[in-house]
Amino acid sequence: MKYVILIPDGCADLPVKSLGNRTPMQAARTPNFDALAKTGIIGRSNNVPVELAPGSDVATLGLLGYHPKRYYTGRAPLEAAALGIPFRSDDWVIRCNLVYIDGGIMRSFTAGHIPSEEAAGLIDVLNEAVVPFSPVPLWFYAGVSYRNLALVKDSSIFLRETKTYPPHDFTDKSIGPALPAGPGSKLLMELMEHSKKAFERHPINRKRMERNKLPCSQVWLWGLGQKPEVPLFAEQHAAALENKPFRGAMITAVDLLRGIAAFIGWDEINVPRATGYVDTDYAAKGQYASEALDKYDIVCIHVEATDESGHEGDAEKKTKALEDIDAKLLPPVLDALKHNGEWRILISPDHPTPCSLKTHTSDYVPWLIAGSGITTSEHSADSYNE
Repeated sequence: MKYVILIPDGCADLPVKSLGNRTPMQAARTPNFDALAKTGIIGRSNNVPVELAPGSDVATLGLLGYHPKRYYTGRAPLEAAALGIPFRSDDWVIRCNLVYIDGGIMRSFTAGHIPSEEAAGLIDVLNEAVVPFSPVPLWFYAGVSYRNLALVKDSSIFLRETKTYPPHDFTDKSIGPALPAGPGSKLLMELMEHSKKAFERHPINRKRMERNKLPCSQVWLWGLGQKPEVPLFAEQHAAALENKPFRGAMITAVDLLRGIAAFIGWDEINVPRATGYVDTDYAAKGQYASEALDKYDIVCIHVEATDESGHEGDAEKKTKALEDIDAKLLPPVLDALKHNGEWRILISPDHPTPCSLKTHTSDYVPWLIAGSGITTSEHSADSYNE
């Protein structure tokens, strides 16, 4: 049996006026999704426990069969695993966004989708100009684009009660209610203030503005956590797998999903032109996934473009991303599955990212299961959407 999990991140939504009061999933032309819906099983799930904030970190663990209340310790440690950052169980890892804040308003939680090369240059500046001011051992690590990390080697500085907030929850809003609070928050605030001075008039920002690109005004520190104890996928699902060897692989453009794959013992498949945005190479993702099915028992394909479009409040862009997934990514995957004997595919967003809210919610998401041996039933539908 071959398995595929396709996660169009945050694609579930609310009705949008510009789309004729339809959601992007309803407005998108997705004949391949709809064909699977007619012969598969449609359902709804909520992948985020009420005690936890909605996000891909929490929701993806749930989708893969790891109860977040038991295994989730924070977003940043998962991403650190993807970058191969060595850290101990008592270290603290912190997500470090490069952002653009103007007049106390979060104008861009991505610093205008800053390229990775420019982001790495600014991370170097932090290590040169900000680390010396830290009262605890600290180092910054470059990731992908605006998504970077900081590592604090002091187990006593933070507690579980320390509160931080994702910058994407405050797009075009005041950052006042989003500032860190609780144990260690003073350090986080000081580091963010130092980053403002380090980035002010920096050549990277000056050149970005010359190209009419948004600058990076500072870092935003959030999502801190310590190393989780996560069993391997084959161990977690040993009973269902009847203790047989089982190989998994992850295809994604973001470190969070790479990190989850590392913790659960899956390989990462790197797709060269996968960007984590709407300009990603959907066809290449589909081709790499189809080829991976010759080697792996399960392949998980994560697409970030739908989530980014939701954060931008761009329903048309989100609709187009769904159409590209359906037309370019899905066909080679289905062909490969059908040529490998028995198969199953699960298609499910992790959480909604409504365009009208520009942030994640904990609402239900629609899922679709199809494959050999599944026939039309009362749980089938003419289309796949909310």
